[in-house]
Amino acid sequence: MSAAGSESGRRRADSPARHSIEEILDASRRGVERIDPADLPALLTDGAHVIDIRNATTRGPEGHLPGATVIDRLVLEWRLDPRSSHRMEGGPEYEDLIVVVCNEGFYSSLAARDLRDLGFERATDLVGGFRAHLAAGLPVQEEPTRVVD
Repeated sequence: MSAAGSESGRRRADSPARHSIEEILDASRRGVERIDPADLPALLTDGAHVIDIRNATTRGPEGHLPGATVIDRLVLEWRLDPRSSHRMEGGPEYEDLIVVVCNEGFYSSLAARDLRDLGFERATDLVGGFRAHLAAGLPVQEEPTRVVD
């Protein structure tokens, strides 16, 4: 991850108000080391927090990432923020690696950006999302490891 500022993939209130989604996505990834699916199992072993933000209609038929915590995108920041009264038990600390996973690695880049805005400097996402993990032949399980409402 790079230093703070526009290179860190954070949003800034002083930027122009209108951008295309491609510009917003590119900015969210600028200076961020995204995770390759092949590296995910080792990172989990090393203590990374893997957060699956896919919706239930996608997770059900496609399966779950072993070791991941399922959190609905709508409440993600409240469940992870150490200062939130709605924080999940055992949530990450600011210095922990957080890998956000969505279907194809787009929505997760935006969610990781928002987590960096909260102070999780090591928040990133999985390149290609769950579907790249699946295509790489990596393990999938029928039930989630953990679900946080």
